[in-house]
Amino acid sequence: MNPLISICIPAYKRTEFLKRLLDSVCIQTFKDFEVIITDDSPGNDVQELCLCYLNNFPLFYFRNNQPLGTPENWNEAIRKAKGQWIKLMHDDDWFNNENSLQSFADVIKNNSAASFVFSAYRNIYLDEDKQQDVFAGSFRHRLLRKNPATLLSKNIIGPPSVVLHRNDGKFFYDKNLKWLVDIDFYIRYLQFDKAVYLRRALINVGMSSEQVTKEVFRVRNVEIPEYFHLLDKIGAGQLKNVLVYDAWWRLIRNLGIRNEKDIQDSGYTGVVPPVIKNMIHWQNKIPLPVLRVGFFSKIYMCLCFILSLSK
Repeated sequence: MNPLISICIPAYKRTEFLKRLLDSVCIQTFKDFEVIITDDSPGNDVQELCLCYLNNFPLFYFRNNQPLGTPENWNEAIRKAKGQWIKLMHDDDWFNNENSLQSFADVIKNNSAASFVFSAYRNIYLDEDKQQDVFAGSFRHRLLRKNPATLLSKNIIGPPSVVLHRNDGKFFYDKNLKWLVDIDFYIRYLQFDKAVYLRRALINVGMSSEQVTKEVFRVRNVEIPEYFHLLDKIGAGQLKNVLVYDAWWRLIRNLGIRNEKDIQDSGYTGVVPPVIKNMIHWQNKIPLPVLRVGFFSKIYMCLCFILSLSK
């Protein structure tokens, strides 16, 4: 019989992190699960570590013939899964306590119509002696349930490690994305289903300078094409939502985009919607240091948004 949950772990080299995750799996009180590890590593360290856990729980190791990279290695782990539900776990994240998986299982047991669950989580800053619990506010959660595209303004769900979703074989992470890959997945999934939220920090999220998102943060030729790629999916009409408009406003401001040529130079050669052209036009009237003053920028953004709706 297939397990209820597949814990899918896309691995790459970092065995010290992976060991911490697998140790946290070992102590889980909920046992109806399997562990799928898909390995992008060039060496055998991950495979050798996995051998140490074969007697602790059902573990299935797969070496990728060619490195798949992020996020295709995530998808490969999901494709190998036999469980009814997918619990993707990044190798630098781990379960907060021995009852974490049981808490997720209880939610799906008590919510038969649910297909997407996420929990609060604890950021553990690996380069500092610091940690922080992260919760989704009730107001933002209500907005999420009305329109998942509001995640562009603020990702209240968090990283994929805090999510549990049905293994329906339909939803995978977009291999063309790195910066927006999780938000894109959540928006697509939640167009059809409502998210159930667990307001308990069940996952520890390792925060370090080695993360992929650190490498692409505020890089024009990554963020700009990805935002347009996602906008093509959700439709430019979403810019009539003030939170989606605000996300684009901050993108243009933070990357210092002052004209359409800046967008073309980033690698995007498609059509720029008039509302974004207008946004650039209005921002170009204000010096960037002034525009980056948060309070002023927010008021100015709201004015521009109202004027854009009147056209």
